[in-house]
Amino acid sequence: MLKGKKIVITGASSGLGLMTAVMLEQQGARVAITGRNVSKLRAALQSVPHAKGLSSYVLDVTDANAAADVLDRIWREMDGVDVLVNNAGFGYFERFIDAPLDHFEQMMDTNYMGVVRCTKAILPQMLRRGSGQIVNIASIAGKLGTPKSTGYSASKHALLGFTNALRQELRGTGILISAINPGPFESPFFQTADPGGTYVSSVQSFMMKPERVANAVVRAIDKGKAEIDLPGWAALGVKLYHLFPRLSDRIAGGMLNKK
Repeated sequence: MLKGKKIVITGASSGLGLMTAVMLEQQGARVAITGRNVSKLRAALQSVPHAKGLSSYVLDVTDANAAADVLDRIWREMDGVDVLVNNAGFGYFERFIDAPLDHFEQMMDTNYMGVVRCTKAILPQMLRRGSGQIVNIASIAGKLGTPKSTGYSASKHALLGFTNALRQELRGTGILISAINPGPFESPFFQTADPGGTYVSSVQSFMMKPERVANAVVRAIDKGKAEIDLPGWAALGVKLYHLFPRLSDRIAGGMLNKK
């Protein structure tokens, strides 16, 4: 039941975050979207003028003090938060030998530590209340590394390790921990990850529509799902790879090298 739920989505001034926010608001939820850029947030709200259940807050997830202050303010102004969706993230697709160290640091700071900061800021209040859900937008890349994604895959591997460990810690507390692991889907993400369009062109035939991923996030919230991998063929591929890693490398290595 989504009607009346109070939800925060980070990194939601465009793309998957904003689409998910609109879907949730249409089903009766109150949704606070956050992002670093005030003008982009303003434009996001203006793009959905009839979404009366949406509000926006400026938040840079790489700033621990900002995460604590802004999420505390949202909690007070919304009179509690039922769901935190950690969606803020980005990537660079580049060969390890060419990648500057600061790219690794930036991706880990946003994709992993950003989730840690926001979760740290809101989890104590959820625990005091005895209910809540944290949904982390990870990636199939967090389960299956591919060429030219050493930094991005590592940040998502870290996020999934954090998510799975926290789920075990919080068993029995009333707090649900969920992970959404999509394969490639149409997103502004690729403006940074793949500015030349090489990867997007090579996977265009099986790239998902963002609505499919947004629907998965909504379903995880509505049904309390612990994890959703999509699309199905990618989830199956991950399972086979984990069972037969060396054989999978030989058979599918060329297919995975699309960047």
